[in-house]
Amino acid sequence: MMQSSGNERDGAHWWSDAANDPWRDPESPATMYAVPAAPGQPAPEQLPGPAYPRKRLVALVALAGVMTLTAGALGAAIGIGLSSPAEQRENLLGATHMAPAIAQRAPDSYAAVIGRVLPSVVTVRVPVAGGTALGSGFVVSKDGYVITNDHVVSGGSNVTVLFNDGSTAPAKVVGTDPESDVAVIKVSADGLTPVQLGDSDQVAVGDPVLAIGSPLALTSTVTSGIVSALDRTLVAGDAGQQRYYAAIQTDAAINHGNSGGPLLNSGGEVIGINSVIKSLATDDASSGNIGLAFAIPINQAKRVAEEIIKTGHARRTVIGARLEDSHKGVRLATVDPAGPAAGAGLRGGDVVVTIDGHQLAESADLIAMVRKYAPGTAVTVEFLRGSDRQRVTVTLVADAK
Repeated sequence: MMQSSGNERDGAHWWSDAANDPWRDPESPATMYAVPAAPGQPAPEQLPGPAYPRKRLVALVALAGVMTLTAGALGAAIGIGLSSPAEQRENLLGATHMAPAIAQRAPDSYAAVIGRVLPSVVTVRVPVAGGTALGSGFVVSKDGYVITNDHVVSGGSNVTVLFNDGSTAPAKVVGTDPESDVAVIKVSADGLTPVQLGDSDQVAVGDPVLAIGSPLALTSTVTSGIVSALDRTLVAGDAGQQRYYAAIQTDAAINHGNSGGPLLNSGGEVIGINSVIKSLATDDASSGNIGLAFAIPINQAKRVAEEIIKTGHARRTVIGARLEDSHKGVRLATVDPAGPAAGAGLRGGDVVVTIDGHQLAESADLIAMVRKYAPGTAVTVEFLRGSDRQRVTVTLVADAK
């Protein structure tokens, strides 16, 4: 029989040439193996041989089998000893259970953000004729100040709040500003965690947002969306009390009961107070989310709330003119001679077309934009005087009232 060449050995498995294996233990017994038949060839004929080699082979195989079973039993015993009782239970359906962890969540999950903010969000309960009105709010200080909407607590007494953990606490109304729709209440409770307030001036259209509140009495509900528009001016209320908003518009689902709750950025900072929704319904009772919701910018709400806490009321920012609508913008019907508009050189009959770049279509737009700013803020106003387009800087002031 011809010996195989080195090249032929190279093509075989490394263990098929044990005699030439450089890692082989010279004291170990030789290993027998069978070479597979070439494809399409019959298996080699089994020749009879002496009895003792077969017996010895059987003994070696049996010994190896005992060692294998012993090692397997030992490994199983160690594995069972180290495993937890939950892991020892038989899995009838599904894959092996893994304990949830933040590190295992999808990168776009807001679970950690929501878990941090939920303890700071409350349901506001106000007794009214025939039942209880529900809104939302959020804790802004460790000593119990809570921001909500004026229309949530307006005219109410015996206000209570419900926390995420199910506990309740009485609250008193510190003060409200109906025109900006901001109210401050204070609760008597220990261990409060205030929210983090963001900067609504840094918000951009397309930013992801989260809304938390109690829509339709479903407490601690979280919805998500994006910022759809900024400085969306609108007027709500009735002839007795109109509310002006230069709002953050979002498509996050907002419904009755969300009012007063926080609108968050992706970092969990409050950037707005959910306040108004647009609906195709003809009455408030049947209105609901259609992806058009509006929030008061937190910079404005924070300023108003701080003034309420310090003085019991908020200052109202004005431009110092009586307004009327015009097809080109907002006409200044009359100008207060001692007001900021006159100080900047504006006159009665001038038509204001933009304020800080925001296009104006009607008087409510100008009022809402002016109310958004703090007294003392300098804004750029573009106006028409006849056919001449001009630009001035107006420093807004607080209403003397």
